[in-house]
Amino acid sequence: MDPLTVIEYKYNEKITPEQLSQVFLASKLIRPTDDYPRLQKMINHADILFTAWNGDQLVGVARAVTDFSYCCYLSDLAVDKSYQKEGIGKTLLQLLKERIGEEVALILLAAPDAMSYYPHVGFENIDNGFRIARKK
Repeated sequence: MDPLTVIEYKYNEKITPEQLSQVFLASKLIRPTDDYPRLQKMINHADILFTAWNGDQLVGVARAVTDFSYCCYLSDLAVDKSYQKEGIGKTLLQLLKERIGEEVALILLAAPDAMSYYPHVGFENIDNGFRIARKK
């Protein structure tokens, strides 16, 4: 990333499934990038969507589902690989934490490649969770 690049952060900005797909592909985050109707549902039903922009290019996204009272699930944190290690993911997380406040626990399921990232940005590893995996 050019040192003069200014990243703009937006809250609940309208994005398209195509834009979300592109940032998932560019970040290498495994998501249903070719299923635009499903991506649209992911956008529509997120309670919080913070985005990072370089001009009109979406370069990062933090998407979460929350009750704004007790818990918040960080569904996606994706930053285009060419913009990583510039603090964009950290800033998206900070904006999310400010939005939900201190009474709300922030939880996530990390991709295997991201397991070492989250402790560096304030998350603690937990081993008391369970899941029923999606079938597709």
